[in-house]
Amino acid sequence: MKVNEKVVWITGASSGIGEALAYEMAKKGARLILTARTIEKLEEVKNNCGNALVEVLPFDVIEHNKAPDIVRRAVRFFGRIDIFVNNAGISQRATVMETSLKVEKRIMDVNFFGGVALVKALLPTMVEQGAGQLVIMSSVLGKIGVPWRSTYAASKHALHGYFDSLRAELVPYNIKVTVICPGYVNTEVTKHALMGDGSAHNRYSKASQNGYSPGEFAKKAMRVIEKDKYEVVIAQKEYVGILIKRFFPGLFVRLLKYLKLS
Repeated sequence: MKVNEKVVWITGASSGIGEALAYEMAKKGARLILTARTIEKLEEVKNNCGNALVEVLPFDVIEHNKAPDIVRRAVRFFGRIDIFVNNAGISQRATVMETSLKVEKRIMDVNFFGGVALVKALLPTMVEQGAGQLVIMSSVLGKIGVPWRSTYAASKHALHGYFDSLRAELVPYNIKVTVICPGYVNTEVTKHALMGDGSAHNRYSKASQNGYSPGEFAKKAMRVIEKDKYEVVIAQKEYVGILIKRFFPGLFVRLLKYLKLS
């Protein structure tokens, strides 16, 4: 699906991967709807999109009950939604024993149910259009689990199960599902990750700082989106972890004790 003149709705669009994708989409002539919690940051991104047609739609994806209304508002901007990029998310930096159930529920509410609620509300519009594409931003940790990321990994694993099933259901309606699994990307996701008590980690990750820049990642993701790929991992050396887990699961478990994460 070429994005020229397509209507693209991106959540988590005020920074990081979402912001970078907005710029790439704008360059290619897409009409954009940008969603995040803070309208000031969304307006900054909009102003950086050049001559592209851009609308901002502030919304916190954790407000699941408001999803039908926010979808109606999104559709009213341009009359349709061709591509929905489910990118909003939050990470974690705490052990299972340190993490309160309240924090675990919040991570699932943002990372899993936030996207599910919007997609369920949006699907009737795409079915009526006779076409559409759902782009789900997962993670390498949607394929493997590592220490201090238990609920984050669970939320991303859940996305795979849900949207793999939905992809099969949507074949008769010409609606595509693309799942993208980023490795390390140099964003503030680690800084905003939740500690066990719900406070922010407030530290940058060296591994993330050595990862792809958001712009580099966005260019790679655009190629995946335009080719209607089913599932793609966009990662550097961390991709090796997926291969080891798949073919040598016992070795993967033994190697985890040597893994240093930040």
